[in-house]
Amino acid sequence: MNPQAVSGYVCLLCFSFMSTAKGNFQLLSFQPGTLYQYRYSMDVQLDYTSAPSPRGTWLGAEALVQLQRLWKDQGGEELLQVQIRDLKAQQKPEDRRSQDGTGGSPAEIALSQKTRAELQQPMFISWSSGKVKAFYGDGTESILISNLKRGIVSLLQLQPHAGTAVEEDVSGSCQVTYTMSNHSITKMKDLLSCTKPNSRFTSVNKIFGVLWQPTSRSQYVVKDNLLQSVLAEESHVLSPALRSTTGIKISSRQQLQLVSPPMPSPAEVAGQSLEDVLAGTEGQHQPLGMASPPFRRVCTHCPSLRAYLKAFDSQKVKVDTSKAATMWQFQRFIQMLRSAKKRDVLQLLKRAPEDMLPFVVEAAVAAQSVASLAALSDFLDFSKEPKSLLEKFLYAAAFSPRPSGELLHLVLDKLDGKQLAPEVWETGIVAVGSLVGKLCQQKLCGLQEVERGVATVLGGLRDAKEDSEMVIYLLALGNAALPETIPTLLDYAEEGPATVATVAISALRRFHPQHISDKVKRAMRRIFHEKRKSYEKTCRLAAAEVLLDNEPSPMDVINILLATKELETETATFLLLKIWNSLHADHHPARKILKDIMRDPRINNYNFFLKAGISSSFSGPLTVTQDLLSTFGLDLLFLEGGFLRKSISDFSLLSHGQRLRAVQVTIEAQGMESMLGENVLEGEEEPELMAGMSAIFFDVQLRPIVFFQGYTDLMAKVLLSSGEPTSVVKGNFLLMDHHQVIPLQSGLQVAVKLQGGLGLDISADMDVSIWEQELKTSINTRGSLTIDFQAELDAPFLQATLRSQMEMEASIHFDTMLRFSGSPVLMCLQLREEQVPYREIFTVSKSAGSQSSTARKGRQGTMPGREFALHRANSKVCSLLLTAEE
Repeated sequence: MNPQAVSGYVCLLCFSFMSTAKGNFQLLSFQPGTLYQYRYSMDVQLDYTSAPSPRGTWLGAEALVQLQRLWKDQGGEELLQVQIRDLKAQQKPEDRRSQDGTGGSPAEIALSQKTRAELQQPMFISWSSGKVKAFYGDGTESILISNLKRGIVSLLQLQPHAGTAVEEDVSGSCQVTYTMSNHSITKMKDLLSCTKPNSRFTSVNKIFGVLWQPTSRSQYVVKDNLLQSVLAEESHVLSPALRSTTGIKISSRQQLQLVSPPMPSPAEVAGQSLEDVLAGTEGQHQPLGMASPPFRRVCTHCPSLRAYLKAFDSQKVKVDTSKAATMWQFQRFIQMLRSAKKRDVLQLLKRAPEDMLPFVVEAAVAAQSVASLAALSDFLDFSKEPKSLLEKFLYAAAFSPRPSGELLHLVLDKLDGKQLAPEVWETGIVAVGSLVGKLCQQKLCGLQEVERGVATVLGGLRDAKEDSEMVIYLLALGNAALPETIPTLLDYAEEGPATVATVAISALRRFHPQHISDKVKRAMRRIFHEKRKSYEKTCRLAAAEVLLDNEPSPMDVINILLATKELETETATFLLLKIWNSLHADHHPARKILKDIMRDPRINNYNFFLKAGISSSFSGPLTVTQDLLSTFGLDLLFLEGGFLRKSISDFSLLSHGQRLRAVQVTIEAQGMESMLGENVLEGEEEPELMAGMSAIFFDVQLRPIVFFQGYTDLMAKVLLSSGEPTSVVKGNFLLMDHHQVIPLQSGLQVAVKLQGGLGLDISADMDVSIWEQELKTSINTRGSLTIDFQAELDAPFLQATLRSQMEMEASIHFDTMLRFSGSPVLMCLQLREEQVPYREIFTVSKSAGSQSSTARKGRQGTMPGREFALHRANSKVCSLLLTAEE
């Protein structure tokens, strides 16, 4: 073949390839003096993703969309007039069903005269070869109608070549990707990338948030530089993260099809600029943003605080935190308080009876409106109010799912410069730490209130003289988990007294693995291997756990294993069992490294892991669902003399890559050896006789509680004891608080709301019988959980709501009995759950014009109670001890 022919052929291929790759689309344009008519259709469907549930809701609309060019400048920018004609809306009534159960034929929705008039008002866009540069309309018309028009205009937003860009349309400012094929243009919109101000808020902890899986795809057909058709489809699947089976699916579809042939229209308007041309059109047309502004639905049946106050005496709440009915009342109060005025909130606080007042304070904190916080500021007097009420307020703030800077400001003001009871001061400081941490997780670390909170904690820690004060400030730093405070925690971990050092290391365990740097690990090695000085055993064990839980190196694991040969029997037993449990826990970060190390027979053998101690550590699953793994763990560390030094019971949740300590209760006892005549090990200081408890509840460390301190205090507590358990935490808390506005491509809006409340009563008791040489501990947890999840569809001619409500009540008891009258020491552990009643209701309600309908389905039942078999040896000992008691 002729070389010149080959060269020409290759060039032709390259040109063809480039033309195909880029679609070979020239600049898109509409011709002057021509009226283009497109047949427009839209439909949206909302459905539950689970059964049993009522059929969801469907809405459709059809119209004629007329488009004409009014003006064009030399740079190619065009002013287009777009007008909707003869729109008809339809819905599928609830009472009409076809044989396949999908619903009968659609019924037309009657539109009001005002709606028809607003729909037919023209809109104008500045358009240049597929790009919508500006949108002009009547700023006085209904938001819903204006958004519907934005949805139609957004179909005209495209680019005639492949690539990725950021576009603004009805969904907001989003990243889009274009691909070309012949006459077709495909646009994929990444809805997760869309930015739109003030469109959502959610809980800080993602376990209590909403899973959102959106997709959006638009197909354009262009021939002869003219847009022939558009098909836009999108879907959204949303569900509570803890219950993805209780989800809602939104499907939306739009179509625009050119009606041929085009019709003649008036000639272009003469004008020097686009503004001049607009000024000459009929009506007032102002520039409007392409992103749809959120529509706020007016709730006609929602409770109002003012109405409640009028009937207050007959509507007082009976508070029982373990009952679901109380939690539904709690969520109802939050809704009332969020829309109430300060004077009404203040009146409610003043009129509430003593037994109801803590409930109202907790609801006011959870509402977190400007009015409710201002009312609390006026009402709460930290120099007069009962300690229990002030602690309720501070803990409610600490557990807030998405605290504001105003809430932290209120807490700091109430703590500042006042002589407070020790319990209130301690609770306030740990609450400040929790609020600071959550605000930083919301990327609000730069707030003045946050800086003030950090300065309060760090300044207090520097000035603290007593170990007990240092402990409180270190617990607050653990709640905050700010990376910049790690050097401070390391100083106290290495140089502080035994109690302070242990708390500092425990605070470091609260940090994400990415913040546990080599510097932190070097410090933990020095503590565990006692390179610079001796450390108390609980301090060394905490350091070992930091190393094992944060991407440990093989050498760290091997050195810890080898060190157990030199440790005391109980400490070594505890640590080896801890490592053994990590090896068998699928979610543990050290599992793979441990499996590799255990291939070495010099380590993985009977003699290495055989220890004669009675200390134990184990964990295992309690509940496994599609979304959630709940685990129970128990650590028991004994002294060489056989007395319990420390017990940690832990209930954790793992969901979608997130871990949450739901409840962790630590009970410590020391100095028991000397009281019962045992000798203290050589080289150790004789510890003071004491017993106490600390707890972490939903990742918030509470202030520690002392059962007794010193022999005299012990005798007084034994002789004067009321027999009542100590309350760890009791109250009503808002765990889930999510609100998200989803603007659909069609311009319709879906508002997704999630609220989850938890009523909880955790108490603990420790009974030491010196005469019978028995130690008993019990932790009782009673609670109720309510979840309200709903999606609201708002259109100019229909409103619909899909709502799922779930409730359950549960009681869990964990008891330990230890008899040390003989050898070996006998220990029985019991974990039991009472039967769990639950109920779930699915509701679909819709309203169009003067017609409305509601459909409900639900289910309820009771899960049987159960006692967890922790391990076989424990069952035998329990049988022996419990039989002896009878």
